[in-house]
Amino acid sequence: MTTPPVLVHHLLEAADRDDGGRTALITAQRSVTYGEFRALVHRYAAALHQMGLQRGDRVSILLPKSIEECAAIFAISRAGGVFVPINPLLRPAQARHIIEDCEAAILITNDDLAGAHGETLNALATLKVLRTDGIPQADTPLPPSPCIGEDLAAIMYTSGSTGRPKGVMLSHRNLIAGTRIVRTYLGITGDDRILSILPFSFDYGLNQLLTAVEQRASLVLLTFRFGDEIVRAIRDHNCTGLAGVPTIWSILTRAAPLLEKTSLPSLRYITNSGGAVPSATTARLRQLLPDTRIVWMYGLTEAFRSTYLPPEEIDRRPTSIGKAIPECEVFVVTADGKRAKPGEPGILVHRGPTVSLGYWKRPEDTARVLRQNPLIPAECGGDIVCYSGDRVVEDEDGFLYFVGRDDAMIKSSGYRISPTEVEEVLMATGQFRQIAVIGLPDPLIGQRVHAVAVARNGAVDVPVTLKAASEKLATFMMPRDIELVSELPVTPNGKVDYKALVAERAGHAGH
Repeated sequence: MTTPPVLVHHLLEAADRDDGGRTALITAQRSVTYGEFRALVHRYAAALHQMGLQRGDRVSILLPKSIEECAAIFAISRAGGVFVPINPLLRPAQARHIIEDCEAAILITNDDLAGAHGETLNALATLKVLRTDGIPQADTPLPPSPCIGEDLAAIMYTSGSTGRPKGVMLSHRNLIAGTRIVRTYLGITGDDRILSILPFSFDYGLNQLLTAVEQRASLVLLTFRFGDEIVRAIRDHNCTGLAGVPTIWSILTRAAPLLEKTSLPSLRYITNSGGAVPSATTARLRQLLPDTRIVWMYGLTEAFRSTYLPPEEIDRRPTSIGKAIPECEVFVVTADGKRAKPGEPGILVHRGPTVSLGYWKRPEDTARVLRQNPLIPAECGGDIVCYSGDRVVEDEDGFLYFVGRDDAMIKSSGYRISPTEVEEVLMATGQFRQIAVIGLPDPLIGQRVHAVAVARNGAVDVPVTLKAASEKLATFMMPRDIELVSELPVTPNGKVDYKALVAERAGHAGH
Protein backbone atom coordinates (compact mmCIF):
# COMPACT_ATOMS: atom_id res chain seq x y z
CA MET A 1 0.00 0.00 0.00
CA THR A 2 1.34 3.44 -0.98
CA THR A 3 2.08 5.74 1.95
CA PRO A 4 0.29 9.09 1.44
CA PRO A 5 2.70 11.98 0.86
CA VAL A 6 3.19 14.30 3.82
CA LEU A 7 6.01 16.55 2.56
CA VAL A 8 6.39 18.10 -0.88
CA HIS A 9 9.36 15.93 -1.89
CA HIS A 10 7.41 12.79 -0.95
CA LEU A 11 5.44 13.39 -4.16
CA LEU A 12 8.60 12.49 -6.06
CA GLU A 13 10.05 9.85 -3.77
CA ALA A 14 7.37 7.12 -3.74
CA ALA A 15 9.59 4.06 -3.74
CA ASP A 16 7.06 1.44 -4.81
CA ARG A 17 6.65 2.73 -8.35
CA ASP A 18 8.53 1.45 -11.39
CA ASP A 19 8.67 4.93 -12.87
CA GLY A 20 12.36 5.66 -13.43
CA GLY A 21 12.04 5.49 -17.20
CA ARG A 22 8.93 7.66 -17.51
CA THR A 23 9.44 11.13 -18.95
CA ALA A 24 9.11 13.75 -16.21
CA LEU A 25 10.04 17.13 -17.71
CA ILE A 26 10.39 18.32 -21.28
CA THR A 27 11.92 21.56 -22.58
CA ALA A 28 12.83 22.73 -26.07
CA GLN A 29 16.41 21.57 -25.48
CA ARG A 30 16.09 18.32 -23.52
CA SER A 31 13.97 16.05 -21.38
CA VAL A 32 14.60 14.06 -18.20
CA THR A 33 13.07 10.87 -16.87
CA TYR A 34 11.78 10.53 -13.33
CA GLY A 35 14.91 8.58 -12.45
CA GLU A 36 17.13 11.38 -13.77
CA PHE A 37 14.99 14.02 -12.10
CA ARG A 38 15.28 12.30 -8.71
CA ALA A 39 19.07 12.14 -9.09
CA LEU A 40 19.20 15.86 -9.92
CA VAL A 41 17.05 16.72 -6.90
CA HIS A 42 19.36 14.65 -4.70
CA ARG A 43 22.39 16.55 -6.04
CA TYR A 44 20.81 19.91 -5.28
CA ALA A 45 19.61 18.81 -1.83
CA ALA A 46 23.08 17.48 -0.95
CA ALA A 47 24.64 20.79 -1.98
CA LEU A 48 22.19 22.70 0.21
CA HIS A 49 22.95 20.37 3.13
CA GLN A 50 26.68 20.93 2.67
CA MET A 51 26.10 24.69 2.69
CA GLY A 52 24.65 24.35 6.18
CA LEU A 53 20.94 24.66 5.43
CA GLN A 54 18.94 24.26 8.63
CA ARG A 55 15.34 23.21 9.12
CA GLY A 56 13.05 26.09 8.20
CA ASP A 57 15.74 28.20 6.48
CA ARG A 58 14.37 30.09 3.52
CA VAL A 59 15.92 29.48 0.11
CA SER A 60 15.05 31.89 -2.70
CA ILE A 61 14.95 30.56 -6.25
CA LEU A 62 15.80 32.98 -9.07
CA LEU A 63 15.79 30.88 -12.22
CA PRO A 64 14.03 30.83 -15.58
CA LYS A 65 11.30 28.24 -16.14
CA SER A 66 13.49 25.17 -16.45
CA ILE A 67 14.29 21.67 -15.26
CA GLU A 68 16.72 23.27 -12.82
CA GLU A 69 13.98 25.39 -11.24
CA CYS A 70 11.79 22.29 -10.80
CA ALA A 71 14.69 20.43 -9.17
CA ALA A 72 15.39 23.33 -6.81
CA ILE A 73 11.81 23.30 -5.49
CA PHE A 74 11.91 19.60 -4.57
CA ALA A 75 15.51 19.76 -3.32
CA ILE A 76 14.76 22.54 -0.84
CA SER A 77 11.90 20.49 0.57
CA ARG A 78 14.15 17.41 0.76
CA ALA A 79 16.82 19.37 2.63
CA GLY A 80 14.32 20.70 5.19
CA GLY A 81 14.17 24.26 3.88
CA VAL A 82 11.43 26.61 2.71
CA PHE A 83 11.41 27.46 -0.99
CA VAL A 84 10.68 31.01 -2.16
CA PRO A 85 10.29 31.24 -5.96
CA ILE A 86 11.04 34.64 -7.51
CA ASN A 87 9.56 35.54 -10.88
CA PRO A 88 12.59 36.15 -13.15
CA LEU A 89 10.66 39.01 -14.80
CA LEU A 90 11.10 41.09 -11.61
CA ARG A 91 13.68 43.84 -11.55
CA PRO A 92 16.70 43.56 -9.22
CA ALA A 93 15.19 45.88 -6.59
CA GLN A 94 11.99 43.81 -6.53
CA ALA A 95 13.90 40.54 -6.24
CA ARG A 96 16.00 42.05 -3.45
CA HIS A 97 12.86 42.97 -1.51
CA ILE A 98 11.74 39.33 -1.56
CA ILE A 99 15.17 37.98 -0.59
CA GLU A 100 15.49 40.44 2.28
CA ASP A 101 11.89 40.22 3.44
CA CYS A 102 11.91 36.42 3.78
CA GLU A 103 15.42 36.57 5.29
CA ALA A 104 16.73 34.02 2.81
CA ALA A 105 19.81 32.11 3.86
CA ILE A 106 20.59 30.86 0.34
CA LEU A 107 19.76 31.92 -3.21
CA ILE A 108 19.68 29.36 -6.01
CA THR A 109 20.31 30.99 -9.39
CA ASN A 110 22.39 30.61 -12.55
CA ASP A 111 25.30 32.56 -14.03
CA ASP A 112 23.14 34.71 -16.32
CA LEU A 113 20.71 35.86 -13.65
CA ALA A 114 23.47 36.21 -11.06
CA GLY A 115 25.17 38.60 -13.47
CA ALA A 116 22.00 40.59 -14.10
CA HIS A 117 21.39 40.87 -10.34
CA GLY A 118 25.05 41.31 -9.40
CA GLU A 119 24.65 44.63 -7.60
CA THR A 120 21.83 43.22 -5.47
CA LEU A 121 23.77 40.08 -4.58
CA ASN A 122 26.90 42.05 -3.67
CA ALA A 123 24.84 44.18 -1.29
CA LEU A 124 23.49 41.12 0.58
CA ALA A 125 26.62 40.18 2.46
CA THR A 126 25.20 37.24 4.44
CA LEU A 127 23.40 35.60 1.50
CA LYS A 128 24.95 32.38 0.23
CA VAL A 129 24.57 31.72 -3.50
CA LEU A 130 24.25 28.30 -5.11
CA ARG A 131 24.64 28.39 -8.88
CA THR A 132 23.03 25.59 -10.83
CA ASP A 133 25.78 25.82 -13.45
CA GLY A 134 28.28 24.12 -11.14
CA ILE A 135 26.59 21.88 -8.57
CA PRO A 136 28.79 18.81 -7.91
CA GLN A 137 27.66 15.20 -7.99
CA ALA A 138 26.36 13.86 -4.66
CA ASP A 139 27.69 10.48 -3.55
CA THR A 140 26.60 10.43 0.08
CA PRO A 141 23.09 9.75 1.43
CA LEU A 142 21.15 12.59 2.99
CA PRO A 143 19.77 12.40 6.53
CA PRO A 144 15.96 12.06 6.72
CA SER A 145 14.02 15.30 6.54
CA PRO A 146 13.12 16.51 10.05
CA CYS A 147 9.93 18.23 8.87
CA ILE A 148 6.28 17.31 9.35
CA GLY A 149 3.27 18.30 7.28
CA GLU A 150 2.42 21.34 9.41
CA ASP A 151 5.85 22.88 8.78
CA LEU A 152 6.31 25.81 6.45
CA ALA A 153 7.12 24.57 2.93
CA ALA A 154 6.95 27.65 0.73
CA ILE A 155 6.51 31.42 0.75
CA MET A 156 4.76 32.78 -2.32
CA TYR A 157 4.98 36.54 -2.79
CA THR A 158 1.85 38.29 -3.94
CA SER A 159 0.82 41.94 -4.21
CA GLY A 160 -1.99 43.42 -2.20
CA SER A 161 -3.64 46.79 -2.71
CA THR A 162 -1.02 48.63 -0.67
CA GLY A 163 2.74 48.47 -0.29
CA ARG A 164 5.25 45.93 -1.49
CA PRO A 165 4.47 42.24 -2.10
CA LYS A 166 3.74 40.12 0.96
CA GLY A 167 4.86 36.54 1.45
CA VAL A 168 2.02 34.03 1.79
CA MET A 169 3.12 31.10 3.98
CA LEU A 170 2.10 27.64 2.76
CA SER A 171 2.63 24.45 4.73
CA HIS A 172 3.46 21.07 3.25
CA ARG A 173 -0.10 20.01 4.04
CA ASN A 174 -1.47 23.04 2.18
CA LEU A 175 0.48 22.15 -0.96
CA ILE A 176 -0.23 18.42 -0.78
CA ALA A 177 -3.96 19.13 -0.34
CA GLY A 178 -3.99 21.49 -3.32
CA THR A 179 -2.27 18.84 -5.41
CA ARG A 180 -4.73 16.14 -4.42
CA ILE A 181 -7.80 18.35 -4.89
CA VAL A 182 -6.98 19.69 -8.35
CA ARG A 183 -5.87 16.28 -9.60
CA THR A 184 -9.23 14.90 -8.46
CA TYR A 185 -11.58 17.29 -10.23
CA LEU A 186 -9.46 17.55 -13.38
CA GLY A 187 -9.03 13.77 -13.53
CA ILE A 188 -5.25 14.01 -14.04
CA THR A 189 -3.41 10.68 -14.42
CA GLY A 190 0.01 9.44 -15.41
CA ASP A 191 -1.13 9.44 -19.04
CA ASP A 192 -1.38 13.24 -19.11
CA ARG A 193 1.11 15.53 -20.78
CA ILE A 194 0.61 18.97 -19.27
CA LEU A 195 1.84 22.17 -20.91
CA SER A 196 3.30 24.49 -18.26
CA ILE A 197 3.40 28.17 -19.24
CA LEU A 198 2.63 29.81 -15.87
CA PRO A 199 5.57 30.80 -13.63
CA PHE A 200 6.29 28.62 -10.60
CA SER A 201 6.17 31.80 -8.49
CA PHE A 202 2.41 31.74 -9.20
CA ASP A 203 0.49 29.29 -7.00
CA TYR A 204 -1.26 27.56 -9.89
CA GLY A 205 1.97 27.24 -11.87
CA LEU A 206 3.50 25.51 -8.87
CA ASN A 207 0.44 23.30 -8.48
CA GLN A 208 0.83 22.04 -12.05
CA LEU A 209 4.34 20.86 -11.27
CA LEU A 210 3.32 19.12 -8.04
CA THR A 211 0.26 17.51 -9.63
CA ALA A 212 2.23 16.20 -12.60
CA VAL A 213 4.88 14.71 -10.33
CA GLU A 214 2.32 13.14 -7.99
CA GLN A 215 0.70 11.31 -10.91
CA ARG A 216 3.97 10.69 -12.84
CA ALA A 217 2.58 12.68 -15.75
CA SER A 218 4.88 14.58 -18.13
CA LEU A 219 5.25 18.35 -17.80
CA VAL A 220 6.23 20.36 -20.88
CA LEU A 221 7.94 23.61 -19.86
CA LEU A 222 7.40 26.54 -22.23
CA THR A 223 8.40 30.18 -22.14
CA PHE A 224 6.60 31.87 -25.00
CA ARG A 225 6.21 35.24 -26.71
CA PHE A 226 3.47 34.51 -29.23
CA GLY A 227 0.23 32.55 -29.11
CA ASP A 228 1.22 30.32 -32.01
CA GLU A 229 4.11 28.98 -29.90
CA ILE A 230 1.55 27.61 -27.42
CA VAL A 231 -0.42 25.99 -30.25
CA ARG A 232 2.74 24.37 -31.68
CA ALA A 233 3.76 23.05 -28.27
CA ILE A 234 0.35 21.43 -27.73
CA ARG A 235 0.45 19.91 -31.21
CA ASP A 236 4.09 18.74 -31.21
CA HIS A 237 4.04 17.28 -27.69
CA ASN A 238 0.47 15.92 -27.79
CA CYS A 239 -0.35 17.91 -24.67
CA THR A 240 -3.51 16.92 -22.84
CA GLY A 241 -3.84 19.87 -20.46
CA LEU A 242 -3.16 23.61 -20.40
CA ALA A 243 -3.63 26.12 -17.58
CA GLY A 244 -3.66 29.84 -18.20
CA VAL A 245 -4.82 33.25 -17.09
CA PRO A 246 -7.32 35.47 -18.95
CA THR A 247 -4.57 37.05 -21.06
CA ILE A 248 -3.59 33.65 -22.46
CA TRP A 249 -7.09 32.96 -23.71
CA SER A 250 -7.33 36.42 -25.27
CA ILE A 251 -4.03 35.83 -27.07
CA LEU A 252 -5.10 32.40 -28.31
CA THR A 253 -8.48 33.62 -29.59
CA ARG A 254 -7.30 36.97 -31.01
CA ALA A 255 -3.62 36.67 -31.89
CA ALA A 256 -2.87 33.00 -32.63
CA PRO A 257 -3.92 32.36 -36.24
CA LEU A 258 -2.44 28.86 -36.09
CA LEU A 259 -5.13 27.75 -33.63
CA GLU A 260 -7.89 28.10 -36.21
CA LYS A 261 -5.92 25.96 -38.68
CA THR A 262 -4.67 23.30 -36.27
CA SER A 263 -6.45 20.25 -34.93
CA LEU A 264 -5.54 19.54 -31.30
CA PRO A 265 -7.18 16.16 -30.58
CA SER A 266 -4.89 15.47 -27.62
CA LEU A 267 -6.01 18.53 -25.63
CA ARG A 268 -8.36 17.05 -23.03
CA TYR A 269 -8.87 20.13 -20.85
CA ILE A 270 -7.96 23.78 -20.37
CA THR A 271 -8.23 25.63 -17.07
CA ASN A 272 -8.12 29.26 -16.00
CA SER A 273 -7.20 31.12 -12.84
CA GLY A 274 -6.15 34.68 -12.07
CA GLY A 275 -9.32 36.50 -13.09
CA ALA A 276 -12.58 36.22 -15.00
CA VAL A 277 -12.65 35.18 -18.66
CA PRO A 278 -15.02 37.28 -20.81
CA SER A 279 -18.04 35.34 -22.07
CA ALA A 280 -17.14 36.15 -25.69
CA THR A 281 -13.69 34.63 -25.19
CA THR A 282 -15.21 31.49 -23.68
CA ALA A 283 -17.61 31.17 -26.60
CA ARG A 284 -14.76 31.52 -29.10
CA LEU A 285 -12.73 28.85 -27.29
CA ARG A 286 -15.73 26.54 -27.47
CA GLN A 287 -15.74 27.03 -31.25
CA LEU A 288 -12.00 26.54 -31.67
CA LEU A 289 -11.69 23.62 -29.22
CA PRO A 290 -15.04 21.79 -29.48
CA ASP A 291 -13.73 18.54 -27.92
CA THR A 292 -11.79 20.15 -25.06
CA ARG A 293 -13.24 20.43 -21.54
CA ILE A 294 -13.16 24.03 -20.27
CA VAL A 295 -12.79 24.38 -16.50
CA TRP A 296 -12.83 27.95 -15.21
CA MET A 297 -11.60 28.42 -11.66
CA TYR A 298 -11.33 31.12 -9.03
CA GLY A 299 -8.87 31.38 -6.19
CA LEU A 300 -6.34 33.45 -4.30
CA THR A 301 -2.85 32.62 -3.07
CA GLU A 302 -3.98 32.93 0.57
CA ALA A 303 -6.31 29.94 0.09
CA PHE A 304 -4.94 28.54 -3.20
CA ARG A 305 -8.16 27.58 -5.00
CA SER A 306 -11.72 28.27 -3.87
CA THR A 307 -14.15 27.41 -6.65
CA TYR A 308 -14.41 25.84 -10.07
CA LEU A 309 -17.17 25.75 -12.67
CA PRO A 310 -17.79 22.25 -14.05
CA PRO A 311 -17.57 22.17 -17.87
CA GLU A 312 -21.19 21.13 -18.22
CA GLU A 313 -22.28 24.41 -16.58
CA ILE A 314 -20.35 26.80 -18.81
CA ASP A 315 -23.12 27.31 -21.36
CA ARG A 316 -25.80 27.76 -18.69
CA ARG A 317 -23.75 29.97 -16.35
CA PRO A 318 -20.97 31.58 -18.43
CA THR A 319 -20.28 34.33 -15.87
CA SER A 320 -20.25 32.13 -12.76
CA ILE A 321 -17.08 31.29 -10.79
CA GLY A 322 -18.73 28.01 -9.80
CA LYS A 323 -18.94 26.18 -6.51
CA ALA A 324 -16.45 25.03 -3.87
CA ILE A 325 -13.60 22.73 -4.89
CA PRO A 326 -13.53 19.25 -3.28
CA GLU A 327 -12.64 19.04 0.44
CA CYS A 328 -13.42 22.76 0.91
CA GLU A 329 -16.36 24.96 1.77
CA VAL A 330 -16.99 28.51 0.59
CA PHE A 331 -19.72 30.80 1.78
CA VAL A 332 -20.75 34.44 1.52
CA VAL A 333 -20.93 36.67 4.60
CA THR A 334 -22.37 40.15 5.04
CA ALA A 335 -20.62 43.04 6.76
CA ASP A 336 -22.10 42.00 10.12
CA GLY A 337 -20.68 38.47 9.79
CA LYS A 338 -23.91 36.68 8.92
CA ARG A 339 -24.45 34.23 6.08
CA ALA A 340 -25.69 36.13 3.04
CA LYS A 341 -28.96 35.09 1.44
CA PRO A 342 -29.14 34.13 -2.24
CA GLY A 343 -28.87 37.31 -4.30
CA GLU A 344 -27.36 39.28 -1.39
CA PRO A 345 -23.77 40.49 -2.03
CA GLY A 346 -21.09 39.75 0.54
CA ILE A 347 -17.47 38.71 1.03
CA LEU A 348 -16.45 35.25 -0.12
CA VAL A 349 -14.98 33.20 2.73
CA HIS A 350 -12.93 30.03 2.18
CA ARG A 351 -12.68 27.11 4.59
CA GLY A 352 -10.59 23.97 4.19
CA PRO A 353 -7.12 22.38 4.08
CA THR A 354 -5.67 24.85 1.58
CA VAL A 355 -6.12 27.93 3.82
CA SER A 356 -2.61 29.31 4.22
CA LEU A 357 -0.65 30.02 7.40
CA GLY A 358 -0.88 33.77 6.78
CA TYR A 359 1.66 36.38 5.75
CA TRP A 360 5.34 36.07 6.63
CA LYS A 361 6.08 38.34 9.62
CA ARG A 362 2.95 40.46 9.03
CA PRO A 363 0.60 39.60 11.92
CA GLU A 364 -1.75 42.57 11.35
CA ASP A 365 -2.21 41.74 7.67
CA THR A 366 -2.71 38.09 8.58
CA ALA A 367 -5.37 38.97 11.15
CA ARG A 368 -7.35 40.87 8.49
CA VAL A 369 -7.48 37.87 6.15
CA LEU A 370 -7.41 34.83 8.46
CA ARG A 371 -10.19 35.04 11.05
CA GLN A 372 -12.31 32.89 13.27
CA ASN A 373 -15.11 31.14 11.39
CA PRO A 374 -18.09 33.52 11.79
CA LEU A 375 -20.61 30.70 11.49
CA ILE A 376 -19.08 28.29 14.04
CA PRO A 377 -17.88 29.64 17.43
CA ALA A 378 -14.41 28.63 18.57
CA GLU A 379 -15.84 26.85 21.61
CA CYS A 380 -17.87 24.66 19.24
CA GLY A 381 -14.90 23.62 17.16
CA GLY A 382 -14.83 26.58 14.80
CA ASP A 383 -11.70 26.93 12.68
CA ILE A 384 -9.73 29.72 11.02
CA VAL A 385 -11.08 30.75 7.61
CA CYS A 386 -9.83 33.00 4.82
CA TYR A 387 -11.63 36.23 3.97
CA SER A 388 -10.91 36.76 0.28
CA GLY A 389 -11.71 40.47 0.00
CA ASP A 390 -13.79 39.62 -3.07
CA ARG A 391 -17.45 40.60 -3.16
CA VAL A 392 -19.64 37.89 -4.67
CA VAL A 393 -23.27 36.89 -4.87
CA GLU A 394 -24.73 33.37 -4.68
CA ASP A 395 -27.72 32.25 -6.74
CA GLU A 396 -30.53 29.92 -5.66
CA ASP A 397 -28.60 26.89 -6.93
CA GLY A 398 -25.48 27.73 -4.93
CA PHE A 399 -23.40 29.03 -7.84
CA LEU A 400 -21.29 32.10 -7.17
CA TYR A 401 -20.76 35.25 -9.23
CA PHE A 402 -17.97 37.80 -8.86
CA VAL A 403 -19.11 41.38 -8.11
CA GLY A 404 -15.87 43.27 -7.32
CA ARG A 405 -13.08 43.75 -4.82
CA ASP A 406 -13.13 45.64 -1.56
CA ASP A 407 -9.70 47.14 -2.27
CA ALA A 408 -7.99 48.89 -5.18
CA MET A 409 -5.80 45.98 -6.24
CA ILE A 410 -5.25 45.74 -10.00
CA LYS A 411 -5.53 42.37 -11.77
CA SER A 412 -3.60 42.48 -15.05
CA SER A 413 -2.41 39.57 -17.20
CA GLY A 414 -3.14 37.25 -14.28
CA TYR A 415 -0.90 39.23 -11.90
CA ARG A 416 -2.01 41.01 -8.76
CA ILE A 417 -0.49 44.49 -8.83
CA SER A 418 -0.22 46.88 -5.90
CA PRO A 419 -1.10 50.45 -6.96
CA THR A 420 0.96 51.75 -4.04
CA GLU A 421 4.10 49.95 -5.19
CA VAL A 422 3.83 51.50 -8.66
CA GLU A 423 3.02 54.92 -7.18
CA GLU A 424 6.10 54.82 -4.94
CA VAL A 425 8.40 54.16 -7.89
CA LEU A 426 6.86 56.94 -9.98
CA MET A 427 6.97 59.41 -7.07
CA ALA A 428 10.64 58.58 -6.54
CA THR A 429 11.42 60.15 -9.95
CA GLY A 430 10.75 63.55 -8.34
CA GLN A 431 8.47 64.65 -11.17
CA PHE A 432 5.13 64.61 -9.36
CA ARG A 433 3.32 66.29 -6.52
CA GLN A 434 0.60 63.60 -6.45
CA ILE A 435 0.01 60.40 -8.34
CA ALA A 436 -2.69 57.72 -8.41
CA VAL A 437 -2.40 54.38 -10.18
CA ILE A 438 -5.61 52.65 -11.24
CA GLY A 439 -6.70 49.66 -13.30
CA LEU A 440 -8.85 50.29 -16.38
CA PRO A 441 -10.82 47.60 -18.23
CA ASP A 442 -8.90 45.97 -21.08
CA PRO A 443 -10.30 43.20 -23.30
CA LEU A 444 -6.91 41.51 -23.70
CA ILE A 445 -5.31 41.64 -20.24
CA GLY A 446 -8.29 42.23 -17.92
CA GLN A 447 -7.09 45.56 -16.58
CA ARG A 448 -4.35 47.85 -17.81
CA VAL A 449 -2.25 49.90 -15.41
CA HIS A 450 -2.89 53.63 -15.78
CA ALA A 451 -1.32 56.53 -13.88
CA VAL A 452 -2.98 59.88 -13.22
CA ALA A 453 -0.63 62.53 -11.86
CA VAL A 454 -0.18 66.14 -10.83
CA ALA A 455 3.21 67.46 -11.98
CA ARG A 456 5.56 69.06 -9.50
CA ASN A 457 6.80 71.82 -11.80
CA GLY A 458 4.44 71.92 -14.76
CA ALA A 459 6.17 69.98 -17.57
CA VAL A 460 6.99 66.28 -17.38
CA ASP A 461 8.85 64.25 -20.00
CA VAL A 462 6.57 61.22 -19.76
CA PRO A 463 8.64 58.80 -21.96
CA VAL A 464 11.81 59.55 -19.97
CA THR A 465 9.94 59.12 -16.67
CA LEU A 466 8.46 55.80 -17.77
CA LYS A 467 11.88 54.58 -18.88
CA ALA A 468 13.30 55.41 -15.44
CA ALA A 469 10.41 53.59 -13.75
CA SER A 470 10.92 50.51 -15.98
CA GLU A 471 14.29 49.97 -14.32
CA LYS A 472 12.49 49.44 -10.99
CA LEU A 473 9.24 47.75 -12.05
CA ALA A 474 8.55 44.52 -13.89
CA THR A 475 7.06 44.97 -17.36
CA PHE A 476 3.61 43.74 -16.32
CA MET A 477 3.46 46.48 -13.64
CA MET A 478 4.28 49.38 -15.94
CA PRO A 479 1.63 52.00 -16.80
CA ARG A 480 1.15 52.46 -20.54
CA ASP A 481 0.89 56.20 -20.00
CA ILE A 482 0.97 58.90 -17.34
CA GLU A 483 -2.02 61.20 -17.62
CA LEU A 484 -1.26 64.69 -16.30
CA VAL A 485 -4.07 66.61 -14.54
CA SER A 486 -4.24 69.79 -12.49
CA GLU A 487 -5.62 67.99 -9.42
CA LEU A 488 -6.83 64.59 -8.26
CA PRO A 489 -10.41 64.09 -6.99
CA VAL A 490 -10.71 63.46 -3.27
CA THR A 491 -13.27 61.83 -1.00
CA PRO A 492 -15.01 63.77 1.81
CA ASN A 493 -12.27 62.64 4.21
CA GLY A 494 -9.56 64.06 1.94
CA LYS A 495 -8.22 60.84 0.42
CA VAL A 496 -7.71 60.35 -3.31
CA ASP A 497 -10.97 59.12 -4.83
CA TYR A 498 -9.78 56.10 -6.81
CA LYS A 499 -13.33 55.03 -7.66
CA ALA A 500 -14.03 58.41 -9.25
CA LEU A 501 -10.82 58.21 -11.29
CA VAL A 502 -11.83 54.81 -12.65
CA ALA A 503 -15.44 55.82 -13.30
CA GLU A 504 -14.38 58.94 -15.24
CA ARG A 505 -12.10 56.91 -17.51
CA ALA A 506 -13.83 53.55 -17.83
CA GLY A 507 -15.76 54.62 -20.92
CA HIS A 508 -12.49 55.38 -22.71
CA ALA A 509 -10.53 52.40 -21.37
CA GLY A 510 -10.40 50.51 -24.62
CA HIS A 511 -9.02 53.45 -26.62
